[in-house]
Amino acid sequence: MTLRELPIGKTATIVSVGGEGELRQHFLDMGLIPQGEVTMVKYAPMGDPMELRIHSYELTLRLADAEKIEIENMRDAKEEKPRIRRERTDHPGLGEGGKYHFKETEHPLPESELLTFALAGNQNCGKTTLFNQLTGSNQHVGNFPGVTVDRKDGAIRGKENTLVTDLPGIYSMSPYSSEEIVTRNFVLNEHPKGIINIVDATNIERNLYLTMQLMELDIPMVLALNMMDEVRENGGSILINRMEEMLGIPVVPISAAKNEGIDELVSHALHVAKYQESPQEIDYCDANEDGGAVHRCLHAIMHLIEDHAKEAQIPVRFAASKLAEGDKLILEALNLDQNEKEMLEHIVTQMETERGLDRAAAIAHMRFDFIESVCDETVVKPHESKEHLRSVKIDRILTGKYTAIPCFVGIMGLVFYLTFGVIGAVLSDLLDQGITGLGVAVDRWLTMGGASDVIHSLVIDGIFNGVGSVLSFLPIIVTLFFFLSLLEDSGYMARVAFVMDKLLRKIGLSGRSIVPMLVGFGCTVPGVMASRTLPSERDRKMTILLTPFMSCSAKLPIYGFFAAAFFPGKAALVMIALYFGGIAMGILMALLLRHTMFSGEAVPFVMELPNYRLPGAKNVGHLLWDKAKDFLQRAFTVIFLATLVIWFLQTFDLHLTQVTDSQNSILAHVAGVIAPIFKPMGFGDWRISTALITGFLAKESVVSTLSILFGGTGTLLNVLTPLAAVSLLSFCLLYTPCVAAIASIKRELGGKWAVGVVITQCVIAWIAAFAVHLIGTIF
Repeated sequence: MTLRELPIGKTATIVSVGGEGELRQHFLDMGLIPQGEVTMVKYAPMGDPMELRIHSYELTLRLADAEKIEIENMRDAKEEKPRIRRERTDHPGLGEGGKYHFKETEHPLPESELLTFALAGNQNCGKTTLFNQLTGSNQHVGNFPGVTVDRKDGAIRGKENTLVTDLPGIYSMSPYSSEEIVTRNFVLNEHPKGIINIVDATNIERNLYLTMQLMELDIPMVLALNMMDEVRENGGSILINRMEEMLGIPVVPISAAKNEGIDELVSHALHVAKYQESPQEIDYCDANEDGGAVHRCLHAIMHLIEDHAKEAQIPVRFAASKLAEGDKLILEALNLDQNEKEMLEHIVTQMETERGLDRAAAIAHMRFDFIESVCDETVVKPHESKEHLRSVKIDRILTGKYTAIPCFVGIMGLVFYLTFGVIGAVLSDLLDQGITGLGVAVDRWLTMGGASDVIHSLVIDGIFNGVGSVLSFLPIIVTLFFFLSLLEDSGYMARVAFVMDKLLRKIGLSGRSIVPMLVGFGCTVPGVMASRTLPSERDRKMTILLTPFMSCSAKLPIYGFFAAAFFPGKAALVMIALYFGGIAMGILMALLLRHTMFSGEAVPFVMELPNYRLPGAKNVGHLLWDKAKDFLQRAFTVIFLATLVIWFLQTFDLHLTQVTDSQNSILAHVAGVIAPIFKPMGFGDWRISTALITGFLAKESVVSTLSILFGGTGTLLNVLTPLAAVSLLSFCLLYTPCVAAIASIKRELGGKWAVGVVITQCVIAWIAAFAVHLIGTIF
């Protein structure tokens, strides 16, 4: 029978894994290997995908992909063969580490040498938390050379000549997604002096798969066992000394969230890097009960390619295992001649015959067998963790058949209500009052000081009315990012992807696309960047094109400004209508794209579901500070300059003479050319056209420009009707994203796509605004 036919609560043994290429390799890397045991947990609320339990962790899989996996020996889950439980042994305290023997006799690197570290680990293992603990505020963001995945670099606190690079969270070194390729290329091409591999100790079987591949790279390495406090609290333990002996690398238990064990980890990392102490040679292919075949295969390949691997600067053991499993990228890099390629295939074919498994399955099985032997020897299994029990209980509601969708709508509605109607709104009003009070005081000082009319107008009309009106929305933006970061760090976003997958597939996307689009509600730029986690180029492009339809937080000042002016007391209702209107338009565009430019099926949905955890206060704080800092930088750079330009153009005429009526200004002449385009929608005033133009620089500039040109909402109420205001809001919702967002789209997809997005969004916005005004006029 196939895995699709396995009833809920039943366990079976995997016979074979179908499929081909990178997707099949991904299945194997995630633990779906022949002879492995898999338990059916549940189906998503819409019946697809399914949730499985394998190797002590939860995994999602679509029904169509589950049909490719054959199983046998179906039985009740409780009949699973239990792992031998060792006697309870106290492990070292956090940060104490084991008794790893360092090679003190080797010559250290010079004191002036920069010690570079790659921080690598699975997703949801606490990597970001550890990076923040290691570097503090000594970090900067850039791009990996030649690709579009962001990198974070930072010096270790208190340690000179050190640099830690935070690599994308990955599950294996196989070329399935762009992030896995980035991580592999970094450690192979950048040659870091050391690797800090962070592992979730509560899910050690899943995490050690990447560890084994990193060990093959022959780079000095230290293993950080994170979340050891949870292991201990749940009655478990890890025999650190024995694990160090079996892996051949230093192992340090830590709790990144509690900042425990970090100093010991840094000490070990600096030592292995300074003395260039590579992992001890561990021949783990012998751990397989039929490992003779795999052992002979790998060693034969190593002898065959040794000279090529040295020339290509690729560790020979890593290259051999990758060639054995069929990695085309490594095969191209080694540049083997035809005879060597044929010999390689003969070696692998013989191994497949003796082992009874195909090449990729045999190598994956070898790794998981070794991991199982390490865990049997070193891990005192805890009872079911309270975190997992808690997650199961929460999931009954948040991913329940009848409760998942209402919960999602309710949670997002609550986030928007608290942001726009309660917390963010109150804080925004307080800040606005402060800015207004300061403006009144400055106005008085300038008048008393006898400042010229130009200077007075620049400071009051330009800076305070312009930049000040935008700054008052900072609390709303920070509040929205606060809630979004809570949802992401808690593990709920992964559940949203699981719940929404079938629905999104109807419009041609994968459930994983929901995460970039939800991030897009905060800001389109990180939303576009988050699409890099999608392994399919088709899904990635489609998600990027749809993300601008998710109303970003930069548009909040526009919504708030018009809601306060035209719909007092109904701001929350206006916000919700706009947000869901953007979603509806995105769905329509997705359906159109699916049947035109992006025909075909979405990428398979293979994803781990982590336990729910309370987000770390420091992580959330870092994120909020980054977003606030980014907003303030834009407020005092792009928006400030735009405000000054707009003030200048509306204050002077073509002869650079100060005007008393802005209708005679330079700005009126320029904006008057395009104003007729917006007349059918009810907002053909040149001042509004000007505001929309400045909105291309930064959406917040729309409000500052309107504040300068109209001098207050009173004048605006005389120019626009409530229907015209609704039409204008519709246009602002859908028209081209800001320059920063377009730049990020250009970086991801290229210049033609970026220009296409600008034109398409403007056309769609015009049509939507015209339709709203027309319908409103009729009814």
